Amino acid sequence: MTQPSLETIPPSAAAPDEADIDPVLLAVVQGALANFQQEMTSTLRQSGRSNVATVARDYSNAIFDSGPEMILQGQDLPAHLGSLMPGAKGVAEYFGDDVHDGDVFYHNDPTYGGSHIADMCAYKPVFVDGELAFWTVSKLHVVDTGGPVAGGYNSKAVDMFGEGLRIPPVRVVDRGRTLDDVLNFILINLRTNENQAGDIRAQIGAVSIAAKRLKELCAKYGLAEVKRITDHLKGLADRQMRNLISEVPDGTTEATVIVEDTGHGLGDIEITAKATVKDDHLHIELSSPPQIPYYINSYASNTISGVYLGVVMWAQLPPPYNEGLYRGITVDCGPEGTLLNAKEPAAHVMSTSMPNENVAEAVRMALMKAKPNRAIGEWGATYGVTLTGIDPRNDQEFVSLYVAALISGAGATKGVMDGWHMIGPANCLGALTNGDTEIAEVMYPFIVHEYALRQDSCGAGRWRGGCGNRFTFEPLCDMDLATIGQGFKEPPRNTDGYKTPLPERKVSRSIITHADGSETVYDRIDQFKIKPGERYTHLNPGGGGAGDPYERDPELVLEDALNGIVSFEAARLEYGVVIDEATRTVDVKATEELRAAPRAA
Repeated sequence: MTQPSLETIPPSAAAPDEADIDPVLLAVVQGALANFQQEMTSTLRQSGRSNVATVARDYSNAIFDSGPEMILQGQDLPAHLGSLMPGAKGVAEYFGDDVHDGDVFYHNDPTYGGSHIADMCAYKPVFVDGELAFWTVSKLHVVDTGGPVAGGYNSKAVDMFGEGLRIPPVRVVDRGRTLDDVLNFILINLRTNENQAGDIRAQIGAVSIAAKRLKELCAKYGLAEVKRITDHLKGLADRQMRNLISEVPDGTTEATVIVEDTGHGLGDIEITAKATVKDDHLHIELSSPPQIPYYINSYASNTISGVYLGVVMWAQLPPPYNEGLYRGITVDCGPEGTLLNAKEPAAHVMSTSMPNENVAEAVRMALMKAKPNRAIGEWGATYGVTLTGIDPRNDQEFVSLYVAALISGAGATKGVMDGWHMIGPANCLGALTNGDTEIAEVMYPFIVHEYALRQDSCGAGRWRGGCGNRFTFEPLCDMDLATIGQGFKEPPRNTDGYKTPLPERKVSRSIITHADGSETVYDRIDQFKIKPGERYTHLNPGGGGAGDPYERDPELVLEDALNGIVSFEAARLEYGVVIDEATRTVDVKATEELRAAPRAA
């Protein structure tokens, strides 16, 4: 994917004169667009069949103009939203003029602007009075991709052909007529295809209801007026981002982060982000080693999504959120054939988590060096597990990327607040939901024994990071499990560089407790089997802290200890707070002496 250089960034597109925009109509149209997008979301949640659609909400919906340029991005998964833009352009370019009222297109392939093949996307062109006026787009993480490993995350894949079904842009609805042969071709290649069929039709319903609402809006106010307002909203977002960038001194800053070796054996990988500011323009240059025979290579569209996530986390701008935000930003993903600009057929299915979240962190850290906005501790890494087997209750195969196991902690915001507990990894920013445990037990053959905050997983600081989770279940049938993600080696970073004396309590781990009580601990991803009578425990990292933990109010440390967030031992070792376990109060004198004493390096 070719990106313009810093010198060729186009000037901000001229927005309609604000004096010519009716503020009441502006508010009405802006609110209507947001409602249409939310109706898409409700359609997916209420009409989908898989737990990903109905419980986890691992989807994103957006509205584009005829360009197609995004005019409204929903507050959905950040890992999706950046790649929706190249995806929509890839589909529009592929079909060209062969686009008609009533069509719906479908695709998942990253070489056409997709993120990874587990994210399948529906695109509907919207015509008003015979003119192509909008596109409505719905992306959903599917429960299976048809590859050799149920759920799609095959850590042993050396190329895309070992990961699952690639779908280039295809037409699934032709001028209002569903092409059942095309849908059947897709579905017959996927496990649990009854659920998948329901999910695809829910996506078609989502893009169709938004298309209907857009036509109604234009019938009421006129297409020309609606387009003037959407152009104005893109211009407003552009100005807000450029104004922020212009506050940053011209120059270049950079940051390097590590993508862990979770099993490929080639060692940890460094990726670097350079942020160059010139006037109100921002250029991000990424560097990474050559792509590897492992499933973490990132195609350009997914990498750009990670860049945009890092920028948005740093910028913290108010609405509107649309493609205008990114007009003043260019991205160089590095030479084709590298980890962050993968070349077909590189294995890639894990890339929306790693290195997507690593790219976001590198970009955010580079920008923080240029202009410290609000320093944020690093969010807990993605670490999850997929489950598959034959449900003895109905003799049907089940596949689940169990979202409750993905929930890590948020980083603290320096000077503002502690991190949120069990909010999810950075590439999701709290958009994932895990639903009720009882619902999971109805949907899948297991018993949940524990779902709780993982004590001491939170990063220490004057502002504490949020806790990750501790999740234990017992299967009611033989299951195949595959863990995914990272976070095994280093706890999430503190804003001020504080290093914990208790790193083992803050990193990713899995434990199988066998029927005889013995345990097998996994400190890397793996694929394994579990049977009735055994238990699986999944431990997620928390978020990084902010500031010096010795500056945290001892009473807040005590409150965390009494609530089980930190142990009495961690209170002493990390915060320098001594708690009298008999009286359950702070030992003020002992605390003052401990905090005054020299700390171990």
